[in-house]
Amino acid sequence: MKLVTFEAGGKTSYGSLTGNKIIDLGSSFGQRYSDLLAVLDAGALPELAKAAASQLPTLAMSEVKLLPVITRPKKIFCVGLNYKTHVAETKRADSDYPAIFTRFADTLVAHDASLVKPNISERFDFEGELAIVIGKGGRNITQANALDHIAGYACFNDGSVRDWQRHTHQWTPGKNFPGTGAFGPCLTTPDEVPDLGAQTITTRLNGVVVQHAFLSDLIFTLPVIIEYISAFTPLMPGDVIATGTPGGVGDKREPPLYMTNGDVVEVEISRIGLLRNVVKNEA
Repeated sequence: MKLVTFEAGGKTSYGSLTGNKIIDLGSSFGQRYSDLLAVLDAGALPELAKAAASQLPTLAMSEVKLLPVITRPKKIFCVGLNYKTHVAETKRADSDYPAIFTRFADTLVAHDASLVKPNISERFDFEGELAIVIGKGGRNITQANALDHIAGYACFNDGSVRDWQRHTHQWTPGKNFPGTGAFGPCLTTPDEVPDLGAQTITTRLNGVVVQHAFLSDLIFTLPVIIEYISAFTPLMPGDVIATGTPGGVGDKREPPLYMTNGDVVEVEISRIGLLRNVVKNEA
């Protein structure tokens, strides 16, 4: 099942995506579950899947405005330096532990929304990533049980303001400008992706491939990441974890390649989705 959050007719809803059409599940379940976060919190994904299987789509994608899949996650974690190719281009040493930093919910934008380039910097970089959304919360989750806590997968673009990222050894400022983190287009449940490691992630800038890797290239696997994060903080339904970017980022190219006003950036993960955004200067 592929789930989307959207606006249509002045109302916010959620539904199941089939091709280019949507089954509006929020119209049936909205009084009980106000959004997909509430669905996850109630453990109601099987209920939605059953309803979706018995209905036909009624909305075309052209009739709606997509929103970030989870519009108000309580926590957003990002993993840095999680592909060998990216570690190599940064000239950093290998680490025994995942590098974790956080994003704020107000940095998120949806598929087809503008990715906002801050006026304060000319070093706005792309980072295509696989995001996972937590479906079942917990603390001290073991690697053996970690995959049971995943509600689904989505594409993520961890837009990075490189100079602000490197003002100090703390990355937070460069990762939290409003409108710099693209998330979507849909939440793809694990049953749709039986062999996650065999899937590829590709980032394109104006149609040119700038990043490409297999998800099996992750240094720290999803179970390792979930175990590590849940050891220091409880994970909750709807929490988002962006799992890291492959090599090829613009900041490490010669000459550097940054996103500018009007650029089209796409992050595509096979069997999961294609996230497309146009870069726009900050108003």
